[in-house]
Order: sequence, then structure tokens, then C-alpha cells
Amino acid sequence: MDNAVRRNLALGQSTWIDYIHREMLTGGEIERLVNVGVTGLTSNPTIFEKAISGGGAYDSALAALAERESDPERVFEALALADIKDAAHALRPVYDATDGLDGYVSLEVSPALAYDTDATVREARRLWAAADEPNLMIKVPATPQGIPAVGRLIGEGLNVNVTLIFSLAAYEGVMDAYVAGLRALTESGAPLDRAASVASFFVSRVDTAVDGALDEGHSGLRGTAAAANARAAYALFSERFARADFAALQAQGARVQRPLWASTSVKNPAYPDTLYVDSLIGPRTVNTMPPETLDAALDHGVSARTVDAPEADPQAALAALSDAGVDMAAVTDKLLADGVEAFAASYRKALESIEAKISRLTKTEARA
Repeated sequence: MDNAVRRNLALGQSTWIDYIHREMLTGGEIERLVNVGVTGLTSNPTIFEKAISGGGAYDSALAALAERESDPERVFEALALADIKDAAHALRPVYDATDGLDGYVSLEVSPALAYDTDATVREARRLWAAADEPNLMIKVPATPQGIPAVGRLIGEGLNVNVTLIFSLAAYEGVMDAYVAGLRALTESGAPLDRAASVASFFVSRVDTAVDGALDEGHSGLRGTAAAANARAAYALFSERFARADFAALQAQGARVQRPLWASTSVKNPAYPDTLYVDSLIGPRTVNTMPPETLDAALDHGVSARTVDAPEADPQAALAALSDAGVDMAAVTDKLLADGVEAFAASYRKALESIEAKISRLTKTEARA
């Protein structure tokens, strides 16, 4: 089957789906996605909140859980783990066929722990053990407290998806934490060939924030910040993993920590719906897309190496934004804080929905 996703895979970019729902796991949707070239799946608290709160797909599982568990956090975790394990099983053939490069499913630690290193590490260990799937990635936010957790978890042999990366400075810290984790892993005598990590660099939200800050005199710069920021990150990636310290680890079987382009749906309807796909294609990358963006890419996405195209100079674009008064460090710091809070709010909403559904189901059973 020829399509843009498969052609991009030939160029070195994997496509993952940024979505999970019980019905996609029971109705054969995962298998269809794999057939068109999708090689992984990501989730987050917002995705789970929408899945669990909307419709009745989880009601039977909720009713069964409610018979023995009333704590909404434990119920949420049970529902999420069931979906994650089913998705991991469905994607295991991809994991095996790619020798552990792809076929991953991501599950996020509680966003309430985003600013606590030790608690993040403990939660990640617990979720890793509870899922017990080799093709699981634990998502850890790139907060100042989350980044040290990344190194510790990699050093213990856990797969990590570092999420909510907006700034170039944070991204450098994430890559260094990964390399430090690999060093710790090899010092423990563990093999490196199954250590896996991606660095989720968020894209579209950058344009949303920057576009709103640009005055009419600089309207021509709208829609340029996100791609420039991501392309600059790719340049840092290429430089970081060409260094001697990583080369020594690579000789022992270590893989690079691939950049993963996240938040790739277009927020401004005036922009092409595949803007954050077509502009960021390149080797050793992943693009995780919500269903509507994936459908658009399959329908009319391009297939060309664009992430480091000579004519797309990210430093020139970032310099133009700076000259226009955009403080990218301030923008990305706020985006990180807002992102953590958005996921925390979704998590709280999911718990409230679970609590309400359990109450409703319990009352229905009592009347029966």
C-alpha cells in the first residue's frame, strides 16, 4: 500500500497515532492503522478523559470495577492500563519486526507529580511494573524536576517518552539526561540495545502563542515559529548524537533518542491541515498525529525531506521573530506551565466523570 505515511517511513520518519479509545482496540482499528503504516501510539490525560467521559464504551468496565473499587484514581488507572496493555499487544508485532525501534505505546505519569522528581520516578516504576509490557513508554514531562527523572529511569531500564518539550534549552537537558541514563545503564552491566526513548517536542501550540503576540506589522511571520523551533531542535539533535560520548554508547548497541513531533494538529484553520507534518519530515524522527491529521496526511501529505532543507533556515526565522519582539524563552516557559496545568485539569475532569458514572451506575443497579 503506497501512501505518504509509508513513503515518510522510507525517509526515516515513523508515524504514530495520538489517540486511544476502547472501541478502536476492540473493533480492529489498530490493525487497520498498522496496515497503512502507523507504527506506534501515544496517549495523555486529555485523550483518556475524552475517551472515558464520552459515550458509554467504558460503562461495563466501570460497573465491574465499581463493585470492588470506589477510588476514582484507581479506577482511572485500571481503565487506562487495560487500554494500554491491549494496544501494546496489538502493536507487539511491529515492535518485534522493527527490533524494538517502533511498536510503542505511551502512558503518562500523573500530571500532579510534574514538579516532583522522586514522586515521578516512583510512579513511573509502579506503572512500568503494572503494565509489564516491553513496548511501553512511560511519559515524563520536561519540567526542571521531570528531566532528572528521565536520566534515572533510563538508567534503571525503563523506556521513556519525554513529553511537553517546548524550549531548545529544555530539549538539550532532555538529551543529556538520556545519555547520562545510558551511561548508568551500562555501568550496571545491563545491555543498551533495548533502551528506548523519544523526546516529544510540541509544535502547533508554539504558533498559537507566537501568532497572538505578533502585531500587524509582522503578520508575515505568523505560522513560522513552530516549524523554526522544531527545526532548530532537529539541528541540536543531529549535533548531540554525533558527539563522542554517545558514539561510545552507540558502539555498545545504544540507539538515539528520536525527536517526536507532538501537537501536530493545526489550530489555525487558515493554515494547511498538514502543515506540521509536511514541514518536519526527516530521518530518525517520529510524528504523532491525532486521527484527523493522520487522515489528512494519508489523503494529501507530501513525502520529502523537509526538516533540515537548506532553504528552511531555522536560525534566520528565529532571529526574525526576535527582531519582531518575540521572547521565545518566555513563550516556551509559559507553554510548559500551561501544558502541565491542562493535563492536570483533564486528569481531574476524568476523575470527576468516573466518580459521577460510578454513582449513576450504582444507583441504577440499586433500583434494579
